[in-house]
Amino acid sequence: MTKYGSFPGTRPRRLRTTPAMRRMVAETRLHPADFILPAFVREGVSEPVPISSMPGVVQHTRDSLKKAAVEALEAGVAGIMLFGVPEEAKKDAFGTPGTDPDGILQVALRDVRAEVGDELLVMSDLCLDETTDHGHCGVLDDQGRVDNDATLERYAEMAQVQADAGAHIVGPSGMMDGQIGVIRDALDQIGREDVAILAYTVKYSSAFFGPFREAVGSSLKGDRKTYQQDPANARESLRELALDLEEGADMVMVKPAGPYLDILARVADASDVPVAAYQISGEYSMIEAAAEKGWIDRDKAILETLTGIKRAGAQNILTYWATEVARNLR
Repeated sequence: MTKYGSFPGTRPRRLRTTPAMRRMVAETRLHPADFILPAFVREGVSEPVPISSMPGVVQHTRDSLKKAAVEALEAGVAGIMLFGVPEEAKKDAFGTPGTDPDGILQVALRDVRAEVGDELLVMSDLCLDETTDHGHCGVLDDQGRVDNDATLERYAEMAQVQADAGAHIVGPSGMMDGQIGVIRDALDQIGREDVAILAYTVKYSSAFFGPFREAVGSSLKGDRKTYQQDPANARESLRELALDLEEGADMVMVKPAGPYLDILARVADASDVPVAAYQISGEYSMIEAAAEKGWIDRDKAILETLTGIKRAGAQNILTYWATEVARNLR
């Protein structure tokens, strides 16, 4: 074949020739300890309840949750993030099950901590949305708006009962102004300086949360646009980051992950604490649904999305595939 000039003088393809070559020069590698498993536990059920919009994910019983925690531990997963689903009749305007020591989330925290001890990080969602009869992440004022400062008082109580129940890490996800500082103070006041805070620093008002509503039995009417971030905005993410770090966040999170990789990269560049990202329910369900149709290769798509999230800067990834992927990586 005739060659024209000296081109190609450089051949990047040499480093792509075989699987062994590609593996050797890979810049991003997934590891089981990268992953955190989100898990739902439902009060008053005797068998796990499948979540129709999230194939393969269930609302656990207390017993099946303990089994899932052990499986995650054995696979090498770093932690498990628990979400409690109380009986509908127990919900009220103030989210009382969220601060009841015998509420389903607190019971589940004690169960899991007794099962895995300190070998698996036991994490708790710190928010009111699963426990309120209106489905919002906070207390409402007399005009039906989320009252930021009244909500902070509830978050302080939640942090204390979750710490007492055994949480290694609490995850405030409500996007209330000042929540990290209030929670840190509440924990320190009861001598729980050892409990870490994973701040949901960047949480967008996303259409991809849809299947999660089913997973937690949400009672929400309307939306959360007055407290979750506008998908059109980026700069405010760095403002939220600066505030959370100043207030004492030990780790920070970007949620959702996939649609906001640009935000994740900016936060990772600016943060001096570990950065996590949450591959949320809608991201999970899209891949599962497309794979079920035969439109994409499920396993390859899962690994590609997780690699992209880590490449963008996430040190840890909350994903419903945590245990499955961790097993396959070992």
